[in-house]
Amino acid sequence: MTEIKNKTDFLKLHPKDNVAVALHVITKETQLTFEGQSYSFTEEIPQGHKIALIDLNKGDYVIKYGYPIGHLLSDVKAGQWLHTHNVKTNLSGTLAYTYEPNLQPVVYPKSQLTFKGYRRKNGKVGIRNDLYVVPTVGCINGIAEIIVENFKQSHPDLGTFDSITILKHPYGCSQLGQDHQNTRQILIDAVQHPNAGGVLVFGLGCENNTVAEFKEKLGRYDGDRVKFLVAQESQDEIEAGEALLQELLQAAKNDRREDVPLSELKVGLKCGGSDGFSGITANPLLGAFSDFLVSQGGSTVLTEVPEMFGAEQVLMSRAKDQATFEKILHLINDFKDYFLSYGEPVYENPSPGNKAGGITTLEDKSLGCTQKSGTSAVVDVLKYGDKIRESGLSLLEGPGNDLVAASALASADCQLVLFTTGRGTPFGAFVPTMKIATNQELFEKKPHWMDFNAGRLLYEPMEDVLADFIQTIVAVASGMHTRNEANNVREIAIFKNGVTL
Repeated sequence: MTEIKNKTDFLKLHPKDNVAVALHVITKETQLTFEGQSYSFTEEIPQGHKIALIDLNKGDYVIKYGYPIGHLLSDVKAGQWLHTHNVKTNLSGTLAYTYEPNLQPVVYPKSQLTFKGYRRKNGKVGIRNDLYVVPTVGCINGIAEIIVENFKQSHPDLGTFDSITILKHPYGCSQLGQDHQNTRQILIDAVQHPNAGGVLVFGLGCENNTVAEFKEKLGRYDGDRVKFLVAQESQDEIEAGEALLQELLQAAKNDRREDVPLSELKVGLKCGGSDGFSGITANPLLGAFSDFLVSQGGSTVLTEVPEMFGAEQVLMSRAKDQATFEKILHLINDFKDYFLSYGEPVYENPSPGNKAGGITTLEDKSLGCTQKSGTSAVVDVLKYGDKIRESGLSLLEGPGNDLVAASALASADCQLVLFTTGRGTPFGAFVPTMKIATNQELFEKKPHWMDFNAGRLLYEPMEDVLADFIQTIVAVASGMHTRNEANNVREIAIFKNGVTL
């Protein structure tokens, strides 16, 4: 992030930029000076929105983050507001790409920091010891709730388990092809997740996501930690379910946290409800943390493929080799083809909330979004439902939708999801989902949603905020609850594309 020369009114992000961002609401008829030039404002500029720093003509590129984020629909004068009324995206259709490596990673010194995690028999490490109930089909969700509620009443002390979570979803039947495979794979990923100290896989008996086939696809598992129940095959499925949960509780009674190096930490990177400060504060903070964790031998994962459009060439230039570049190319183009197969415009983004917060075009959003990935090399590209294969930064196939994308990150074996937001959201994935506010106002308004205030970066150096952020993440990895956990908000959402029978 560039040095902030004026911390009161404007912020210019890159020397090449011809716009600045308003750090507060600038009222009509105000006169301000920035970098030696005086500006007179004839209209109100909302906080987080863009201001022209020089006179510009119709068709000129609007430059932010050092890159074009669109072009002008009309002439503008220095000090005018630039937004959706006078700026349009430069993007259209699909593009041809070439591999032009430009790797300049920021490398941090090795740290002696550790976190308190749970080592599993298969060598993985969890940051929670959760008990999951995984329905194979949506129509069993209600019975699962009865089983869990009865179990909680008879077992108010869950021992070493941090929580009991039912991974409720509406699928598992009446699905074909890739949708059926996606549902089964994401649920298998949850069963195998290192944060799970015990799992009850709960089926109905007549669904196409049968327990027998699910078990076969699951492969090797720890029979002490994973139990199966088919409701139609049991005289009293509620009593049987409670008995199996009791067995899982007994199996976990001696589980204890132990010191684990940061190289074992796997973190998902996500943003939602972005605003004009997302690419200035919270996303660069995640990027710095990603570089730090990768330097320790750990792993980070970036998803939200539609929000890479317009910034994909930045990520492609950081591919570790030609083969990885080709994977990124297919990741981008396959998702564009998915949009086009439904006759939808590829660049139908940002959302109304994004625009209200100051984001104008998809390039504007994407260049801010991809800052979460820092500067490290992209070492791998994962398909939806895949798990992390290599330490470092990976890209993951997935949509921008918050619940689906965060669930995909958890399914990739991320023990924790870092979620930046300028508008706020209360949701959480089935792993701890740490919310990072882009601005002070949100952090103060929604303390019951937010976990960290990245708005501090407007007034404090990155190294100080990053040091606090790392300590907070270590504390969360060691057991400190995130706000979604404190609010008992844990969800799973599965990507759906095809027909429903």
